[in-house]
Amino acid sequence: MNYSTEQAPAIPATASPSPWPVVIATYNIHGAVGTDRRFDPMRIAAVIRELDADIVALQEVPLGGGGMPDVLAMLQEATGLVGAEGPTFSVAGRRYGNAVLSRYPIMATRAINISFGSREPRGALDTDIYCHGHPLRVIATHLGLRPAERRAQIRNLLEVFDTEEMPVILLGDVNEWFVWGRPLRWLVSHFQSVPAPATFPSRWPVFALDRIWIRPRHRLVHVEAHATPLARVASDHLPLVAHIDS
Repeated sequence: MNYSTEQAPAIPATASPSPWPVVIATYNIHGAVGTDRRFDPMRIAAVIRELDADIVALQEVPLGGGGMPDVLAMLQEATGLVGAEGPTFSVAGRRYGNAVLSRYPIMATRAINISFGSREPRGALDTDIYCHGHPLRVIATHLGLRPAERRAQIRNLLEVFDTEEMPVILLGDVNEWFVWGRPLRWLVSHFQSVPAPATFPSRWPVFALDRIWIRPRHRLVHVEAHATPLARVASDHLPLVAHIDS
């Protein structure tokens, strides 16, 4: 598992006793191509504005290069949120990967390489975000399509939390179709069970591919799929939203 790190200047903590409350979401934007096969980043931006979330993890984000639009930059401008990118692979110079949008300062980012063999490169974007003056660790990821791949990736990610002190949230598209699969059992053992509304496919959701895990678990108040008419067409996944409070 490989890391690369970017660090921002430290900011002073405020008098707030905790990073809560916070609303966090994860959203696989499918390259900003909707179920109508139309490329429309502004439609994705409109869905993100509907969420009114403090932090949004994104997957399948075009990040520019090779003449391709930088969708993350477009979403930042359209939503007013600050962003961090986590490229996982490139094709003909065009970069794709994970991203995080935040209402709060993103103070550090770390790229975690969880690629598996010759399969499509995968990664996690590991960020430190200061919410109400307190550090919150948010790790956004997109796991592979094969069971052996996901098992190795979850094992690698769980190693990151062995000495974790600050509150941590792991979220993203875990691509796990099997409710009793080993990756989900391992995550439950580490984070405790969390609600898992169906988010895929967006028009008629059946599978809970998108997940939000938090430690400490008791902070999680409510989890829901964001199933508005716009969200059902903007991507093949619905956003998943979690409300976290004290």
